[in-house]
Amino acid sequence: MSGLKLPPSKKREAFHKPHKQGDQRGLTAQGLKRKNSLGASASASGTGEKATRDEPPLEEYYQALFSAFGPQRWWPGETQFEVIVGAILTQNTSWTNVERAIANLRAARLLTPAAITRAPLNTLEELIRSSGYFRQKARKLKAFCEFLRVEFRGSLKRMFETPTAALREKLLGVFGIGPETADSILLYAGQHSVFVVDAYTKRMLARHGWVQEQAAYEEVRSMVELQFPGETALFNEFHALIVNTGKQFCRPREPLCGTCPLGRHLEEGR
Repeated sequence: MSGLKLPPSKKREAFHKPHKQGDQRGLTAQGLKRKNSLGASASASGTGEKATRDEPPLEEYYQALFSAFGPQRWWPGETQFEVIVGAILTQNTSWTNVERAIANLRAARLLTPAAITRAPLNTLEELIRSSGYFRQKARKLKAFCEFLRVEFRGSLKRMFETPTAALREKLLGVFGIGPETADSILLYAGQHSVFVVDAYTKRMLARHGWVQEQAAYEEVRSMVELQFPGETALFNEFHALIVNTGKQFCRPREPLCGTCPLGRHLEEGR
């Protein structure tokens, strides 16, 4: 089960680079009406029976959620590095706690890689105490900054110019960065085309019968990425929409399936 807790959608304008005009097709329901291999829900071969699917109708999920919630504008952050700091600090805590920690770092002028590298460890720990596990997270922040210095001479631009697969492998070798944090950094700070899998995603797909509750991270990530290859803007929006759905409807206990925008899809994978 993932420990990454993601931010609400309206706390601060999300950090993003301008997308090319063609990249925006993933952000509206109209942009998702292309032919694909999701399988049909219409009658099968004139039998009148519902066609079976071998993968979830994720485009339909996306359309339903986007229609219900609109654009989420994630991830909150003023710079790429702030997004990275947030991705590390939000492990196993709420975004409210992370916001307090980031505000402390900003007030202390410690929201740059060089500043965090120079800061005494105990000072950093106190500034991020609100995020929980603050001693470990202070070490994680320093480990990332050292990685950035050694591998990319301190340049986030140079780091994010690295091909996605190679950079992901490097990030996973950094102390305290697992798959979900690595993919959050790649997608939200670097606009790399990866999908972030979290507890909400697994719960939704498991409840709909498409994966086991303990499905491996890479299994779920591949399931989404194969249906939307290269759809960076869509990965950003879809992940945020799923988290919103998980918080409001697809709760661990007493889910509100009857009023959920995805309620009509509940039996399809079973």
